[in-house]
Amino acid sequence: MSNLMLSRLSEHDYLQGELSSEIRHEYVDGEIYAMAGAGEAHNLIAGNVFVKLREFVRGGPCRVFISDMKLHVKTWKAYYYPDVMVTCDPADNQSYFKERPSLVVEVLSHSTESTDRREKMLAYRTLSSLREYVLIAADKRQVEIYRRDDQDEWQLAVTSDGQSLSLESVACCLTLDDIYEDVRLDAPLKTYF
Repeated sequence: MSNLMLSRLSEHDYLQGELSSEIRHEYVDGEIYAMAGAGEAHNLIAGNVFVKLREFVRGGPCRVFISDMKLHVKTWKAYYYPDVMVTCDPADNQSYFKERPSLVVEVLSHSTESTDRREKMLAYRTLSSLREYVLIAADKRQVEIYRRDDQDEWQLAVTSDGQSLSLESVACCLTLDDIYEDVRLDAPLKTYF
């Protein structure tokens, strides 16, 4: 029996490959992971958040990006595709990835929830610019906000029906109606294989 050693992909080769790839891949320390497609609720939620944030920051120094912009986490040698991110640092000017977000939003799905809650949360917290990490449920009206306080500690706030969502990093408030506009949470999940 022989041992097969797979070579690790360099960051440069990963970035070059993503420019021409028909599918997106996340990169963690030399390994790449194909991105799965998202369902209707996931897409609508991410789109709603993007639109509301874009309307709010328009004309200012902040920029809002949706799922096709990579986030580079240097300390993890990783590139992720957050569902929505906001960067307000003019020096964060790379064309194909960002490194200094103040806000990152992930919409939870069955296939990504554990990665969003563990790996990505740990990686994102190493970004000194990050003030808030938001997790939005796609199967119920619930939002979790992990917010960095003045002592550099992370605090959790959970928002459910009847409450508004305060995003301090961009001085913006959203309601759950804004986030879940046109989303059918009761839609049956069908398997097609």
